[in-house]
Amino acid sequence: MAADDVDTLDSVLDKYIPPDELAFVKRMLYGKELRKLHLPEKALQIAQERNFELQGYAFDAKREDVRLPRIVRVGAIQNHIIAPTTSSISEQRDSLHKRICDIAEVAALCGVNILCMQEAWHMPFAFCTREKFPWCQFAEPAEDGPTTKLMQELALKYNMVIISPMLERDETHGDVLANSAVVISNLGKVLGKSRKNHIPRCGDFNESTYYMEGDTGHRVFQTQFGKVAVNICYGRHHPQNWMMYGINGAEIVFNPSATVDTLSEPIWPIEARNAAIANSYFTVAINRVGTVSPRQLYLFVHVGLSHFFFCSSYVAGPDGTRTPSLSRTQDGLLVAEMDLNLNRQVADSWGFRMTQRLDLYAKELADAVKSDYKPPVQGGQNGFPVLGKSLELGTTYLICATGCLHLQSWDLCAAGRYKTQAM
Repeated sequence: MAADDVDTLDSVLDKYIPPDELAFVKRMLYGKELRKLHLPEKALQIAQERNFELQGYAFDAKREDVRLPRIVRVGAIQNHIIAPTTSSISEQRDSLHKRICDIAEVAALCGVNILCMQEAWHMPFAFCTREKFPWCQFAEPAEDGPTTKLMQELALKYNMVIISPMLERDETHGDVLANSAVVISNLGKVLGKSRKNHIPRCGDFNESTYYMEGDTGHRVFQTQFGKVAVNICYGRHHPQNWMMYGINGAEIVFNPSATVDTLSEPIWPIEARNAAIANSYFTVAINRVGTVSPRQLYLFVHVGLSHFFFCSSYVAGPDGTRTPSLSRTQDGLLVAEMDLNLNRQVADSWGFRMTQRLDLYAKELADAVKSDYKPPVQGGQNGFPVLGKSLELGTTYLICATGCLHLQSWDLCAAGRYKTQAM
């Protein structure tokens, strides 16, 4: 079976691992087993008719004496493009608008309070082509473009906060492009936008051909259902990026993405889960669906392989628990019910925020950004081991660059960096 044909990691585990061992493996991968949500039969039926996967899980917290439960349902949508890329811009965009409206209706039936789509959901992910025409025509004003207006209508109709990641055209500042996410309140009002902080420059994904690093920092949006933030795609590779959203008070951080198997699939299940653990908040990792080949996108002849977007959207909690992923190959809606009280409960238990030492980081980072900065490396010379003779021990010793003392032949230092042979 080809890797692209595997539906989910779970399907492989379920098929080949005996039940007793399977429970252990899943506990290591996902934490404790989550309660499955009983979703409305009508929602399940419509999802089947419209050909998308529907899954639901719940993150429970302990009942408290002084705080009521803060139950929120979030929805994560992953989807493929609908119309061929040879169609007109409006036809491609309108077909995606309809697809999201169809899935959002089911999200509303499932009681979703906050809904988020994948990165640049209203268009093909054409940034791997480095071609400006016709793809830049998908860009819209964030505050009042056609995609935002449609999402405002849905938000008001369903009493739902909607996070709409999009390609923005900033008409106020020279018509430049930005990779942004618009946050719309459940009353249909635009609360603001968050721009992508980190822009990839690797392989075909040299996105700075289109837009540069965002200028909105680490905004957090107060909604009726909690404080949310949006860490767009490549920002998930930067732990400090996740950290700043937590410092600014985020309770749920969404990570709308468009990433492919050859770039990041092995680390995809780890990053958003690790961020949830380290920062004591919930994370929602969303990836798009489908395989895009050069022949589908490129206007001219390019040499390259197809890009397989492995989707696999999931939600992770502050205690390290996470949902299974949605499919690697088909559209889907993942519904996650969460008690936001769990954030503080885990923070109290593990103490990561209390022991964080921001003062220490701030001082050392302030030094590190200076042009004359010199790392405070201790011991050794130029990173190579230092040989010497111990008079007391009467044997040759070696101190590696990490400061470990080695006395035995082929000793491995604690940092695992050097094997050394005494002379």
